Amino acid sequence: MTQRLGILVDLACRNLRRHLRRTILTALALVVGGAVLMITFPLGDGTHEAWIESGVRMGSGHVSIQRPGFQASRKIEVRLSRDARAEAEAALEAPEVQGYVTAVSPQLSVSGLASSPTGARPVQIVGVESAAEATFGILDEKTAEGRYLEPDDRLAAYVGAGLAEGLDLRLGSRLVLTAQDGSGEIAGQLVRVIGIFRTGVPEVDQSLVHVPLATAGAWLGTGGDVTQIAVLAEESLHVDRLRRALERKLAGPIERGDLSIMGWREAMPELDAAVKIDDFGNYLMQGILFTIIGIGIVNTVLMSVLHRHREFGVLQALGLTPAQTGTLVLIEGLVLTAFSGIAGVALGLFITWFFWRDGLDFSSMLNEEWSFSGVVMEPVVIPMFRLARVVQALLFLLVVGALASLYPAFRAARIDVTEAMKFER
Repeated sequence: MTQRLGILVDLACRNLRRHLRRTILTALALVVGGAVLMITFPLGDGTHEAWIESGVRMGSGHVSIQRPGFQASRKIEVRLSRDARAEAEAALEAPEVQGYVTAVSPQLSVSGLASSPTGARPVQIVGVESAAEATFGILDEKTAEGRYLEPDDRLAAYVGAGLAEGLDLRLGSRLVLTAQDGSGEIAGQLVRVIGIFRTGVPEVDQSLVHVPLATAGAWLGTGGDVTQIAVLAEESLHVDRLRRALERKLAGPIERGDLSIMGWREAMPELDAAVKIDDFGNYLMQGILFTIIGIGIVNTVLMSVLHRHREFGVLQALGLTPAQTGTLVLIEGLVLTAFSGIAGVALGLFITWFFWRDGLDFSSMLNEEWSFSGVVMEPVVIPMFRLARVVQALLFLLVVGALASLYPAFRAARIDVTEAMKFER
């Protein structure tokens, strides 16, 4: 069996060399297709990673440790107790978890009202530990005036530019924050503006306020409790492993209902939907491209079959079965696809690495910051090179080659020896 297969592969390779012009033309289409795949895959993955990175650092992290029900209610009474927080933070320090974690930020989030002498606005107030949040988030990098929170700050607020404009706030302005405290009563807190940020996302700039976690805990009567612990992973590919590791370490508190672990896809469904829609669009365009390439392969291989009736007739007369004749044509398509696919993938990787390894800059195409789902899109896309994508591209090309060769192989298998011998060379 192995010997017969080796003979068929040898015959297939000889035929490809014999019809070199046809082979090269078909191979070029596959090389271009493979190169396109390996240009779009790294750039697409890099774009999505930038979206996710920006979104999770502005929000609840790659993984969020919360009390069950907080994501749906967003109420301060559905918060992590001091003991649950301590257990979660101890789990994050475990060696099997620490390897996936780059930053951790405990947060106390509550909806409230910001008031100044000129008016009032609904806001999202987030109590943070300034040092941890500066490592975790990106707001400290978006400072337009003043500075970000520091560990010694107490009655301080870091507000968005839209909110500052709406309430006519300046650095040093006093601001009253009002919200429902941990016991269900309405409580107010006077703070002073020490910094103003501008992210480029209107819904963030107009409604987000950061205050020190100690100030928020004293004002709202929650002490050391938090509504969530936001965890940042090295990259989004590590989220599932990080989540499983945390679930193992925190199995007891999870079973008791003291906390739950949520990935960024559940915590930020709009961002997840945007990534999936963009992925679908990319796959759709690639599907159209490779349908056209597949039709070209069918045409080339089928024309080869139609011009080789006498050759197939001779081979069958010498002992080749109809199934082996069809297999021979199928092997020709697969060999052509394999070598062309490898060349195309290598070419695409080289082009992407050579021209855009430091990033593809779209800033000249964007007159202003582009955002959606509360996420600012970075103008520079860094491609992500992943072995899984290389394997996926090669398998995809082989499947296209195999499917495109099936009908010509079927036609070759049905050739009648008697009729085939009538064909002139």
